[in-house]
Amino acid sequence: MAWASAHGVHYLDLCLEAAGPAPNAPHLWSDERVAAVRDAAERGGIHLGLHTLSGVNVAETAPFVAEAVDRYLEAYIALASRIHAEWIVVHGGFHFSSDYAARREAGIARLARAAERAERAGVRLLLENLNREPEHAEVRYLAFSVEECREYFSRIASSALGWAFTVNHAHLVPEGVGGFLDAIGLARCGEVRLADNRGDHEQHLKPGEGTIDFPEMFRRLEGGGYRGHYMLAFGSREDMLEGREVLVRAAGAA
Repeated sequence: MAWASAHGVHYLDLCLEAAGPAPNAPHLWSDERVAAVRDAAERGGIHLGLHTLSGVNVAETAPFVAEAVDRYLEAYIALASRIHAEWIVVHGGFHFSSDYAARREAGIARLARAAERAERAGVRLLLENLNREPEHAEVRYLAFSVEECREYFSRIASSALGWAFTVNHAHLVPEGVGGFLDAIGLARCGEVRLADNRGDHEQHLKPGEGTIDFPEMFRRLEGGGYRGHYMLAFGSREDMLEGREVLVRAAGAA
């Protein structure tokens, strides 16, 4: 947070378990640490968000494990409320080749329950469109396609569930960035996540290293009325600072 403040970064998206469960796991935060983070965010003009692990299967159906996933989301919501995080990025889960329908139903039902809890806590969940897996992959993410994302959003009406639009993931499907925006619109969009790729498989490249048309993307978003924040998701901190300048120029060319 001190680094962000020093470099004019005002939006941070924090995955608490990125370096292992301790000391950042959501159930381990003391009141003193919560207060320190809130104070640092206020001093630095920083807006905080949390980002759950896509490896935690929100579409889990196994006994005991399914209950643990509910508790995982509850813990994130509780911590977000304590530290005044403004959003939590969540995912639709994943499935195997034989259990698509059951997993999808479980994922939608679990996110609906989480959205109800988030609404009571004054926290906003943002469902991220995840990446397309290779054609013959045994395990595949849910809510990666236009069709699946529309299904999740149409069946979870809570105002506490918005959209984290990951542009590089949209670039991996036939509809592309424009197709996602045409199908889902911007009314529920609370975050736009940016990295580049070449459209063939999952990569998080620096802007300009792939084939995404960022000026056209900014034209569609800004011209469509989007006024939310952008989140960079590639490389190191230094890579993202450099990439920020590339994106600023792309926005200016839109």
